[in-house]
Parts: sequence; structure tokens; C-alpha cells
Amino acid sequence: MAAITSASATEPPGLETQRREIETIVQNHELRAGDSWYLVERRWFEQWKEYVKTGDQNSSSFPGQIDNTELFEDLDSYHLKERLVENEDFVLIPAEAWRNLLAWYGLVDDQPALERKVVDLPSTVKVEVYPVEVFLCLHSNMDNVVTAQFSRVDTIQTIEKMMRKQFDVGESAETRLWMKSSDTSCERLRNIYVSVLDSCLSSGMTVIMEMRNADGTWPSSRPQIMRNSVEEQDSYRGQPGVCGLTNLGNTCFMNSALQCLSNTPQLTEYFLRNAYLEELNFTNPLGMKGEIAEAYADVIKQMWTGRHYSVVPRVFKTKVGHFASQFLGYQQHDSQELLSFLLDGLHEDLNRVKNKEYIELRDADGRPDQEVAEEAWRNHRRRNDSVIVDTFHGLFKSTLVCPECHKVSVTFDPFCYLSVPLPVSKERVMEVFFVSLDPGAKPVQHRVVVPKAGKVIDLCIALSQVTDVPANQMVVADVFNHRFYKIYHSDESLSCILDRDDIFVYELSSGAVEDDGEEVVLAVYLRERPHYRDYGSGSSYGTSLFGHPLLMAVPREQCTRDALYYLFLQRLARYVHTPDPSDEVEEEEADDEGGEDEEEEELYKTQTNGLGNDKRDDDCEKAGPSKQAGEGEECTTKMTPSVGQADGQNNGQSEPSSEDAASDPERGSSSEEGQSAGSSSADTATQSDVATTEASGKAEDQDEEDEEQGEEEERRDGDSTAIAGASSGKRLTGSGRNGQGRKRRRPLFTIQAVNSNGTTERGMGEGGSAFSFSSQPYVAIDWDPDMKKKYYDDNEAEKYVKHASMEVPHQQTTVQLQECIELFTTVETLEEENPWYCPVCKKHQLATKKLDLWSLPEVLIIHLKRFSYTKYSREKLDTIVEFPLRELDFSGYLLRKPGANGEPPSRYDLMAVSNHYGGLRDGHYTSYARNKDNGQWYYFDDSKVTYAREDQIVTNAAYVLFYQRQDKIRKPTLPAPADGCAASVKPANDFTSSNHDGLAAATSCVNMETD
Repeated sequence: MAAITSASATEPPGLETQRREIETIVQNHELRAGDSWYLVERRWFEQWKEYVKTGDQNSSSFPGQIDNTELFEDLDSYHLKERLVENEDFVLIPAEAWRNLLAWYGLVDDQPALERKVVDLPSTVKVEVYPVEVFLCLHSNMDNVVTAQFSRVDTIQTIEKMMRKQFDVGESAETRLWMKSSDTSCERLRNIYVSVLDSCLSSGMTVIMEMRNADGTWPSSRPQIMRNSVEEQDSYRGQPGVCGLTNLGNTCFMNSALQCLSNTPQLTEYFLRNAYLEELNFTNPLGMKGEIAEAYADVIKQMWTGRHYSVVPRVFKTKVGHFASQFLGYQQHDSQELLSFLLDGLHEDLNRVKNKEYIELRDADGRPDQEVAEEAWRNHRRRNDSVIVDTFHGLFKSTLVCPECHKVSVTFDPFCYLSVPLPVSKERVMEVFFVSLDPGAKPVQHRVVVPKAGKVIDLCIALSQVTDVPANQMVVADVFNHRFYKIYHSDESLSCILDRDDIFVYELSSGAVEDDGEEVVLAVYLRERPHYRDYGSGSSYGTSLFGHPLLMAVPREQCTRDALYYLFLQRLARYVHTPDPSDEVEEEEADDEGGEDEEEEELYKTQTNGLGNDKRDDDCEKAGPSKQAGEGEECTTKMTPSVGQADGQNNGQSEPSSEDAASDPERGSSSEEGQSAGSSSADTATQSDVATTEASGKAEDQDEEDEEQGEEEERRDGDSTAIAGASSGKRLTGSGRNGQGRKRRRPLFTIQAVNSNGTTERGMGEGGSAFSFSSQPYVAIDWDPDMKKKYYDDNEAEKYVKHASMEVPHQQTTVQLQECIELFTTVETLEEENPWYCPVCKKHQLATKKLDLWSLPEVLIIHLKRFSYTKYSREKLDTIVEFPLRELDFSGYLLRKPGANGEPPSRYDLMAVSNHYGGLRDGHYTSYARNKDNGQWYYFDDSKVTYAREDQIVTNAAYVLFYQRQDKIRKPTLPAPADGCAASVKPANDFTSSNHDGLAAATSCVNMETD
């Protein structure tokens, strides 16, 4: 080019020779993309043609040096004038003609040669007179701007190389380019191999180059970092890869999957050495335009700089939601589903095959397995070739046999992970509280074994075998928040009952189950009402539930307030003290007090709901014995309020189904490990609707009541008689105000008809002495605070007894991983929803299917199918799967034997585990992973990272296992850290026990993750 642009001229040939050579070159030279053509000022060129035409070298028309002055706006920048027109302002000549003219005549000093490229545009091939002129600068120094011109067919990589050279940016520095079209609009130039034209880069725009920071972030979008201060974060230096991921809101599933992939050496090193940049596939219609791969690379690079305690994967989460709408928002998801999407997305974004060819699959048709397998793998690699295929893809053999014609179909299919089933037990262990008819007997906690697909009656039958109480005299109920959340029918499925529910089984008298209907089953709640003088204060003026509800069978003729009063008193005799005659409370019937009594009654009647516009429920109530307390201990059950309904008595509200109950993440999921609740429930009880009516003064015959209660009550005749005597003079409701004298005995409690919530509705049971019930009747025993404090024993009411079955350690089901793999390879019959079309029978058949492993990948992902979904039930299997940390041998399961013909070995070592704690609808994901550099195991719980011991890794929470083939394992490059040497982690026993079986790990995780 130096020779071409030289102003010195050589001795030219004859004028005729000049004319003939230039005309021949111009006429015979076609426009070809990529060729160079030159602009020459038209007047100079016309004068040259006139000169050579005369044939006289001494002619006055001699043009002199090539002069393009008229084409420039000024001679300082030599910027081409706008809107120049070909053949009016300039002519275009091929490079060869330009070189000849330059050699013969030279160029005016300091003028640049106006070289232009021929470009192949979508509609035409033309010389690009006006190239794209853009401004170039670094993100770190936006003031240093350089102007440069590029052809529309130049690639973005050409601009990048020029900028590296212009701004002295080293080849090893990782950069990315941005295209800025205005003061506020910037767009990433992701594909550096695309042309300037296709990238929509036009003149006047600015191209900005930014370089990745040392901590893995980009200057333009440095994410939020978990840190106490900028200085602390910037100065932090830790083990690369030992970095938490912030929970953005129910994103623990994503964090768990990312941590497992982050500790997969082959994949992480591929991204850390920037090999992905050369393989990004921006044109794959099945991919995500390289955006998922780039977002994943950003997360990995930040995690492996060793400069962060925790990284916020917000950009990655946004990209995942953009391309997979099921992950939009912040609902809970499955880590394995996210893993499946991510591996598929990375594969398509990094697929080396740009144009996938159509390949018709062939059946084996009796050919040898080796031949069919090699053909299948070859065909797979012709369409799928990426680091994901290299690392994670294997091949299994699928054999289908028609049950009618016995046609055998053999295919070989690739897989990215193995989803292995767990052996499913047909039985279930349930823990329940049995409440006897004997008022003096404490509730007994039992552990019984029932059919997993059984009915409620099966639970009663199992309990009947250990209590000798007929199963038909039992009623099963779910107690929540001091009320009955649900009273079950005997034919309901046990799958409606969750393991965390507090289930009480009540013994009823034989008369309650007879067909004559002489007895009615009452649901009895305990309520405490504040003193009437508090009503006017506006604070806590509603009744509050406390204690455990009861189910009692009562003769219909005794459904009066007086009769019920004594029946309830006898039923509560274990923890309700009867007053001595000398201590009995008397009430004065003075006229001035009558006003207050009437006022109090009016308040009860007018405050129908007891709450006004306030909320119905406070935030936490204690409700009864838990499943972990010993005799005499106070126990915690459900800790959150619920408007529980039962059997239609719901005050106009629909009854929640069992699925609704299961979907409530807080219901029954106590985060407290203590064994104390209920003894002081009045302080934190739920506010409820209130209206009360004092008990009637009509006393029932005590002997008749004793006969109804049976022989067990006879020993309390003395006390009951005393109460009868004490109560015989109490004030009557309605008619009793004026006929009982000056002194009256005050009752311990009053009785009120309520709905299933334990609240009173206007007009419900007001006035009269008898109750009339429809469907399931509910009544409440209302206590005055002073009377409750004096005669009700909270501690005694909370006591219960553990049956011997509770003392036997619960043996959790344990299976070997090899058993799961054997189940995966066993013969099964296809389901009716998924038949196979037999090419011989010409119809769909329920064929038998068998899967066998043919070849295994470098990294084997094993998904334990813990979530079981059938037509009849859904459950999570908490079976402990014993999986080896080392030497997992697949040689017995592979059809293609390792070691033969150079086949790789089949032994694997564990490198990561994704854990799931919790149930079907809620839970928390964590992960264990082995750092590739120092060989140390770590426990990743969102942003928290701790050391882990090998004996902690095998738990019933293990969900997805990552194994690495032994021939691909590298020895750690760093020594294992000494205990406590790293500031970013703590010993594992700081956060959980070694077995994770207790509620401590699971519950704390649930609290962290759910709502």
C-alpha cells in the first residue's frame, strides 16, 4: 500500500498505451465482493482521458498529479463530502487501474487514496463509497474517543481487534462490546462473527469496549454482592468456587442446581478458560441466541474468582424466566427440572453443529447391538456436538416386545441423566393421639402401621388392635389451633392426612354408633372470655379458644344446658377442680347489680362477632401435644392460625379440601423444637366471635347423669352432687331472674352453641334451655378468666402418655442405590396412556419395555425419583438411599463391557449432591459439593457455605447425585484446608447434625425458604 499511495511517479508508457490499458481494465473488471476499487475526482479523470486522446505528451491538457481535493470536506481530516454522486463528482476504477495511474502520475502530497470495498448486500453488489463511521472508546475512559470507518461486510471481530490495538488491550483480557445509539440506549454486540450490516451498526453510533473485572463481574452491570462493606468485599480472598448464591425468593432450587454444576470440573474449566466464546451458536433455532450460556458463564466466573462470599444470580434468573416461562416469578420449583432445562439450553447455545441435517432413524432389524449402537451414536453426534454432549451424554438400549405378535423393537437412545425409581413401600407409619372415654385417662400417643392406600377405617382398625376399643366407636379428627380442622369420615382416604398433621382419635360410646340415633356426637371447644369491664376498652374483647377440643356422644334428651353442664363437668374432671362447698361462689341479686348483669348480657348479645372490623385471628396459638414429648411434658403442635372448617358448619365459608390443607406452607409446620404449648394459650389465643347465654337454673337429676356416664363416673358422685347443690340456685336465663332469692351459686362455665370455627353467630342458641342441632353440632364451654385460673389446670390438661410403640425407634426405610438402578433396568409394561404402535400388528399395544445401559458419560447424573404421582395419591418418598462416595461400579449393568476394545472404565466417584428437605408443596433445596481444587466437601445453603464431612452426605434428602468417572478425575492441586482456616466457612456442625434426620435441619430450611 505504501507503493500505491506514493506521490512519486515512474516513467509512463505512450499515451495510446495508457488509454488502451485503462479502458481494457475498466471494461473487463466486474464487481466482486471483497475487491477494492478507488475513487478518482471526475474532472481530473476527464482531463486525463482528453490528454491521452490527443496523443501529444506536450499537450496543455496534461492532468498533472492525481488530485481529489474536490471530494474532501477539508484537507485536515480528509473527510469525504456527503452526497457525492458517481460520474458527476467521482469515477470508480479497479485497483489495477488505480495502481497504473498512480505509478504514471503520482498523487498530490498527503492526500489519502480513496480505497473502497465491493460489498454483497442483500439486493445488490456495489462499491461501498460511504463506509460506516463509528466512534470507539473504552468503558473505563469514555472521554477518549477515536473515530474509525468500517465496511458493512466487516465483522464485529474486526472492530474488536482494531480496538484492542488502538487502546492497547491485551489478547488475554476478556472483553465485550456494546453498541450505543443514543445517550440512553445501549445494546450488546453478542455475536462478534456477524457483519456490521447484520448487527445494525450505522454511522454516528459509538462502540464501547469493557473488560471483565478481576472479581468476575462486568463494570457495566456489577451485581449486588453479599458484603458488610465495599472495602471488605474488595479485599476478600477465599477459595475459588466456595461461594454462596443469594436466594432471590424461593430460588433455592436454582441455587442448588448451579452449585452442583459449578463443581463439575470439566464444565467449569470449559467456561473459565473462555472456550465457550468460540462455540457460541447464535443461529440455532432451538437455542437461546447464546444468552443462557453467557449468563451462566458470568455466574461461574464470579463464583470462581475467590473474591465473593456470595453472588446474586439475578441476571441468570431473569434469562431463565425469559426462555422458560415456567420459571418466571418466584414460585417454588424442582431443582432437577431446572437442571434439565439448563443442560439442554447450554447444549443448544454451544452446539457446534450450525445446520442440523435430517436423519431417519432405523430399527435394529436383527443387526448386532454393537453396529446399531455405533450408528445411533454417530447420528446423534451429527446433530448434537457440544461440551454438554461430551461431558453428560450416554446411551441406553430400549427393547420393546409386542404381547400379541412378539415383535421385538430395539433402539439406542441418548440420555443426559438417569431418573431411577425408588422402591415404594405399601405401608405407612402414622402417629396419633387416642382419647379414651374414661375422663380420668390421659391421651395416649400411638404409632401404628396402616396401608398407604388405605381408608380412615384402616387407621381405626389398627388402633383398635392395641386399645381393644371397637373401630366403629372411633372418630378421627385433625386438630389445629384449638379447633377441629377436619373431622374425617371412615371411608375417606388416608392420603388426605399428612405426616405433620396432629391427628386425634376419640372413643365414643356404643350408643353413638347405633342406627337408632339416640345419641348425638358433640364437638366441644374450650373458650375464655375476658371480663365484661374490658369490653369498653376496645382491646381484646372477643373470646379466645384454648386447650384441646373434645368429641362426646350425648343422649338427645340431655341436650339441654343443665344436663350438658354436668356431662361436661364430668368429662373434664381430670383437669377441672370442683370447688368445695365452703369455696363456692355466690352472686348477689341486688337491684343495683341487676343493671350491670343486664348490661353485660346486652354486650354479649350485641357484640355478635366480638371483633367488629378487627381481624379474626391473632398470629400464633399453641394447640396441643406434639409428637415428640414425653409423659407429663407440655408439647407444641401447629403454630399458625387457620379458619378450619368441618362437615359443613362453616359460617358460609367453603370447607378447605385436604389438598388445600397440604398446600398451606405454614399449617402444621412448626419451626419450634421445644415440647411446650397450650398451658398458657389464653395469652396468645385466637380472637373469636362471642355471644353468651348463662346456663339454665333447671337442675337435672344427678343419679340419672351418673347412670348415663357409666360406672367410671360413680367415684365422682360426691363431687358432682356438691356441684349440683351449688348450682341448684343459680340464676335462670329468661324466666329465672325474679324467682330464686337473694343468694345464687355461680357456674364454673357457660355453654354456647357455635359454628365449626368456634365462633358464635347472631341468634345462634340465644334463649331457651335446649339445643337443636343439624348435621355436626358444635358447642363451646365459655370460661370466665377468674374461674378458669382458679379451677382449670392448664398443665394437667396438656399431659399425655406415650405408648410403648413410641419408644421403639422408628426404622426408616433404607435402600441401596444399586437396587434403584436394578429397578430402572427391569421389564415393565407400558401404561394405557402411553401405548406402543406395533408395525406388524398395525395397532397400538401395551408392550413390555426394558431399558439397559450401553455406554456411560464422563459425568453421570442420577435423579432419585422421590416424588411419586399416581392416580390415587401423591407423596414424597423419604427413603434413605445408600449411595457410595467412591467406587460406584456399573460394570454389572453395562451391556458393553468396559476395558474391551479400549472402552473406558465404569467406576465413578461422587462429586455433588442436590438435597431436598420438606414435602410435596413446600421445602428447601441445598447441596453438597466437592471442590475440584482442594478436594474438600462443602455444604451450600443459598448464601451460606460451610465445611462438610463425608459422613454427613448420605441423607434421606439426597435428590440428584453427580458422579465423575474415575479416569477423568484429577488430583487436587491445593491441599485440603485445615479446620477453621477459611473465613468464609464454619464447621459443618454449626448448622446441622450429622444425619439431618431431625426437624432441625429441615424445619429451619423450610422457614428460610417458604413465605
